Amino acid sequence: MAAPEAAQTTQVVVLGAGVIGLTVAHVLSRDARYRVKIVARDLPEDLDSQAFASPWAGANWSPMGTYNERIYRWEKTTYDRFWELIPAGLAMASPSRVFYDEGTDLDALWYKTLVRDFRILKDSELPDGTQAGVGFQTVSVWPEAYLPWLKAELVARGVEFVRRRVASLGEAAALAGPDGVLVNATGLGARSLIGLEDQAVYPIRGQTIVVANPAVNEFMCTELSASRPPPNADGGNATYIIPRPAPGGAFTTILGGKYQADNWDTSFSAADARGILDRCAALAPALKDAAATRIVRHNVGLRPARRGGPRVQAERLGLPLRSEWLSDEPQGAQGTVLVVHAYGFGPAGYQQSWGAAEEVASLVDAHAKPNRA
Repeated sequence: MAAPEAAQTTQVVVLGAGVIGLTVAHVLSRDARYRVKIVARDLPEDLDSQAFASPWAGANWSPMGTYNERIYRWEKTTYDRFWELIPAGLAMASPSRVFYDEGTDLDALWYKTLVRDFRILKDSELPDGTQAGVGFQTVSVWPEAYLPWLKAELVARGVEFVRRRVASLGEAAALAGPDGVLVNATGLGARSLIGLEDQAVYPIRGQTIVVANPAVNEFMCTELSASRPPPNADGGNATYIIPRPAPGGAFTTILGGKYQADNWDTSFSAADARGILDRCAALAPALKDAAATRIVRHNVGLRPARRGGPRVQAERLGLPLRSEWLSDEPQGAQGTVLVVHAYGFGPAGYQQSWGAAEEVASLVDAHAKPNRA
């Protein structure tokens, strides 16, 4: 009797192990048709690396910008998915207050149907210096626990992790091979990946403070909107307070922040830290109690943004991909590879991660060809 024919599967290489790459791998690895491998210079255990943004993120759902149907879908999917993780302790729900200028039509805010328990704040709920605001329930995760959890889930499914610096799109495509799939989740690396070199990609410098104060237990922020002045107009100040889960049912709170476009500086600034504390204390006076507020750490990271918005797009490229800039670039076999780009999410990587990953998976499903296991 002849042996049964080997199952037809497709090799998928995810380039990048930030929250987008990990979440894409999580969604794709649910499907037995795909053999998933993650290749990255920085892996989820590299939580002190400033070479990728995911360890330093606020990692909650925050209202940003204006309505966009595609972004709304991504964020609604992610918000609901984070909510499902609350019973396991991986996510934390918190009450929220977001403050707007007087005259804003609060009842028409685009995210009213995305969040839970949306309401317009009473005057008595507005801190001094604010004119209007809304309340709702939001959700957050803690990168130091969430990224290792994603990796553990993937390892349990047989996903392979390879630590490797990849210099070019051609080198990455060769790893996927003919009829394979390459998911390009390189973040800021999309700007320097030879053969891609997306000049629309740029950094947004962020600086935050992590504190422990049991009385600072709600998410608060001032408006982050496209209608506001340019991010660097006032030194790149953005004011937000994000409680996040910690082991044992406790929580810490991240205070922010800075939003400095085209700034590659990853060094700590004491002046920025003082400004963050002062602005956040104006919203949450409990922070002024030095005895009750313990400063845990300072974070500086670069958000991987892209002019024109995130790129989630599929294209099929011929192999081998050659570059005039690399004489010894790995060539591999001839054929075609499906490349699905997923980068440029800026400050919204966490809050768009599950929705964007589902869209990536739908692109892979629609365009991938099987190759032998």
